[in-house]
Order: sequence, then C-alpha cells, then structure tokens
Amino acid sequence: MKDFRNAVTDDRVYVFDGAMGTMLYQRGVYINRCYDELNLASRDLVLGVQRDYVKAGADIIESNTYGANRLKLAGYGLDDKAYEINHAGVRIAREAAGERAFVGGAIGPLGIRIEPYGKISAEEAQAIFREQAEALLEGGVDLFVLETFSDVAEIHQALLAVRSISDLPIVAQITIQTDGNTSYGTAPETFTTQLDEWGADVIGLNCSVGPATMLEALEKMRTVTRRKLSAQPNGGLPRQVDGRMFYMASPEYMAKYAKRLIQAGAKFVGGCCGTTPEHIKQIANAVAALSPGRSTVRVMVPEEKPPDVRVVPREERSRFAKKICAGEFVTSVEIVPPKGCDPSKMLEGVRVLKEAGVDAVNVPDGPRAQSRMGVLAVSTLIEQRVGIETVVHYCCRDRNLLGMTSDLLGAAGLGLRNLLIITGDPPKMGPYPEATAVFDIDSIGLVNMVNRLNHGLDIGGNPIGGPTAFHIGVGVNPCAVDLDYELRRFEWKVEAGAEFAITQPTFDVDQLKSFLKRIEHCRIPIVAGIWPLVSYRNAEFLANEVPGVVVPKSVLKRMQRITDKDAAREEGLAIARETLLEVRDLVQGVQVSAPFGRVQYALDVFSVL
Repeated sequence: MKDFRNAVTDDRVYVFDGAMGTMLYQRGVYINRCYDELNLASRDLVLGVQRDYVKAGADIIESNTYGANRLKLAGYGLDDKAYEINHAGVRIAREAAGERAFVGGAIGPLGIRIEPYGKISAEEAQAIFREQAEALLEGGVDLFVLETFSDVAEIHQALLAVRSISDLPIVAQITIQTDGNTSYGTAPETFTTQLDEWGADVIGLNCSVGPATMLEALEKMRTVTRRKLSAQPNGGLPRQVDGRMFYMASPEYMAKYAKRLIQAGAKFVGGCCGTTPEHIKQIANAVAALSPGRSTVRVMVPEEKPPDVRVVPREERSRFAKKICAGEFVTSVEIVPPKGCDPSKMLEGVRVLKEAGVDAVNVPDGPRAQSRMGVLAVSTLIEQRVGIETVVHYCCRDRNLLGMTSDLLGAAGLGLRNLLIITGDPPKMGPYPEATAVFDIDSIGLVNMVNRLNHGLDIGGNPIGGPTAFHIGVGVNPCAVDLDYELRRFEWKVEAGAEFAITQPTFDVDQLKSFLKRIEHCRIPIVAGIWPLVSYRNAEFLANEVPGVVVPKSVLKRMQRITDKDAAREEGLAIARETLLEVRDLVQGVQVSAPFGRVQYALDVFSVL
C-alpha cells in the first residue's frame, strides 16, 4: 500500500467507509454490547463488515476502535483489555483492506467532559488518548482518524497525544448540530482555524447531521484553511417509524451530495451513522466520475486487462489521429446538426469542406441544450455519405452509464473513431428548461470509461471482446474564471486518458499562451477553437450567453464600430484570420466554427494558411 501522506497531497478524491455500528446492529448485535470488544469476541463479524466496505469501493477503512479508550471500556469492565482491543481492531481492518485500501486508526472522544467543564484534566485526557494511539500504531495503521469530537479542547489533546508518538497523517473531524455549530456553540470557521494551527493534516466533519447541513458548514470551513477537508455525514437525521429509528437518506441521495461536497472542497468523503456498503458504493461511483486515478475507474491496471487484447496504437485509430501523432497541423470545421430529420443541406456543406481539404468535421452534441438530430446518426451519415472523418462531440448530460456504454459500442461498430468528450450544457440553457439531465458521470469519468473500452473492458471491468479504437479528445477553456480549477480538471483528464484537447473559441491569444505554459507538465496536442464573428450582436451573444467563451473588450469594440453587415462580416473574418496566424505555431491545429451553418465563411478563415 502507498504512503497515505501522498494521498493527502495528491489531487484525487478518496472514499472513507461507512457506519460500523449500524452494520453490526443489522447483523444481530444489540446496542447494550461493547462493539469495540467484538474485535476479540467476534472478529469474523467485524471483518465481514469491513470487507463489504472494501468491495463497495472504500479507499480508507477505519478500525473498529471508536470507543476503545480506557475510560469508555471501563463501563463494560474491559479497561484492562484496551491494548488488545485496539491492536486487534487494526489487524482485522488490515486483513480486510489488503492492498486495496488504507487503514485508519479510529479514536473517538472519552465520553466525559474534560477541564474546564469536567473532572478530567487535559494532561489525563492526553495520556488516555496516547495509550490508545500507541496500540493502534503498533497494530500498523496508515493514518489516525480523530472523529465525532464536539469539544475543541478535547480533540486538541487527542492531536497532541498522537503527535507525541507518531508523524503519520491525522484526520481531525468535528461533529456539528443542525445549526452548523458544535454542541458547545463553536462555529465551523473557528474550529477549522484552530485545527489548522494545531497541525491536523485533514480537517473534517462527521456524524450527527446529514449531508445538506454538512455541506453548508464545509463551505464555511473552506474559506479559512488550505488544509485538505473531509466529510462523513450521517444517512440524514434518524426518524421514528413504527417504534424504530431509521436513517432515511438513500444511497442515491448520499451520492448526489457527495458530488456537492467534493465541489465544495472535500477531498475525503464517506459515511457515518446509518450508512451502509450500498451507500459507500454509490458514493464511490460518484467520486469515480469526478476523480480520475481511482482504482474503480483506472484502466492501466495490468490485472484488469483481459488476455490477448491488443490496444490499437493512437496513430492507427484514424487519419485525424495519425496526422496529429505525426506532428502535422490539423484543420477542422464545426457544423451544427439539423433541427429536423432532413440532413441534405448539412451534407452539401460538408462536401464543400471535404473538397477544400479540411481534415475533419466537428459535430456538436445538443449544443446549448437544443434538440437536434442525434450526434452519432449525423456523424455516421457524414462519414458514410461524404467520406470525411468526424470528431464526435459526446456529452454526459442525456444518457446514463448503460446508455453511454451502448452508444459507444455502437459508435465503434459504425466506424466512428474521433471523440470529443464533454460534460454538456444543462437543460435550463435551452428551449426545454423542464427537461431533466442525467449526468451519471462528468467528462473526466467518461474519459476513464472510454479509455477502458479502448483496453477491452467495460466500466465494470468486464471484457468486451475486441477493444474499441477511439481517439480521445476533451474540451478545455484557457479563459476560465477559475483557471486553477480548470487546470486541475485538465490534469485529471490527461491522467484519465485524454489524447488531444480542443479549446473554447479563442479571442485572447495572450491568455492562450499563458495557459499553454501552465500545462507544459501534462501537455497533449491542443487544437485551438476559432469563431469568425458575423456581427456585433453575434459577439455580444458569445460574450454573455455562451458558457466558457470570453470575448475581450477590444474585440467587442472592433465589432461595435461597424454597422454595415458585409463590413462586419469582413471584420469578423479579419479577427479570426489574425487569431489563426498568431496561434499557428503554438498549437497542433484549429477548429473553426461555421456560424449559422455557413461553411464557406469558415473556409475563408483558412485562406491565410
């Protein structure tokens, strides 16, 4: 197993396991038992629960030692077995984890208040925590997890105790109430700042509340620390049903909020009371969509590769790929699929592009959430009837995992080879705002999925026979508002298997240059998007209503001062040609859009080459 310190510093998202007590109760252990003592009395029962979490996709398994400090164990007459219980808890977790997961030594609060609110002194509390931590360390943990603390002074003593014996990473998690504060009234910003100062490697929240309340608190925590954040919510708040208490949050609901927690800054997500292996499985699937490099979605795992599969080399996948691999400059034009069922006018324009020597035609997939002829059907018509290659834009918005798998296998069977994988515009942008989106995975997860298909595996790791041969492209926005986030996502896309990228329409070459410098460590061939403006209104529309497109004020002013339609088109062409000449030696090719389907207008841009 790798060093958990690397997991703290890398860019991946990791999944904790879920509830232990909930699962033990479901399996017949009553709440009057000491659950920690089961490490000695019923180790196979504990092992079975933890193996289920590993199978569900957990990256971190916590030892069954949450209440295994001397004070709590004394209530069961087990204080003399503290060392044995903690040591055994780690060994069981290690057996369950194998090489697939890290083992965290779980330490919970003492169960009684410490000074100034209780009789136990800070020094005594620290000694008790140290005793437990020593047993966990000798058992062989990869990290320590201090969890479900309400009193910041108490978790401080636990931190000091662990630090006095080990330099392993510490995840320090506070529990909050429905108002977002601890039961002592401490606000998230306050306890986060303190834990940061005291040296916790990861600062987080667990237990007591469901994911919605936890999300609000995490957003506040993010503003006051650069430490990594964690979140392990309960399965909602328990409700009484027919005299029994149930946690009502479904696995799907928890997975939805796991994505939101990650987007809010959580690097480690999992579950607490009321969560089960099914919850963790759904959370792991959600994480797989947002974090490449997780074992559930990686494709470069030798043991997963089916026998006798020859991965098709990039240069053999398509003419477009061969040209890029040879270092040649590629040209493509983006056309818009027809709104109706008659493709004839579109095909006429595509024939003009082929005769002009354009390398490929880019076919968008429901751009701006509008309903148009399906991208796979359009691309197949173009390739079969015209004989020019397509770059198929394929988005995650409209299809679930099964649908995407079926589509992509069909596309491979039809001979489509070049993909541009995008997340997709939300339905509210288009003329059907009540339409629903799927978004089972985002573009990063889909790159992982296609990369698997290229290695002869479906998303579940099952052989599909012969591998697909897709040339995998992704979108990128050099002018993103949050460029650091865009860069991280680009790095993840490259790690997941992206082989080329196409930018949003480029109007600011300086920003493109700056972006290219920042991706030198993960550079793949970049194709610059170019949009020839046709009017000032067109420029305004792009600047204000098309997500991800930035039109500088200087360009807007150039278009604004021209009122004649023909002159405006000529000015738009001039801007596009200038951009093309400026980027010519910076990138591997260009994708020129054909505004309103006017392919000749796009071809006029290439006249300067």
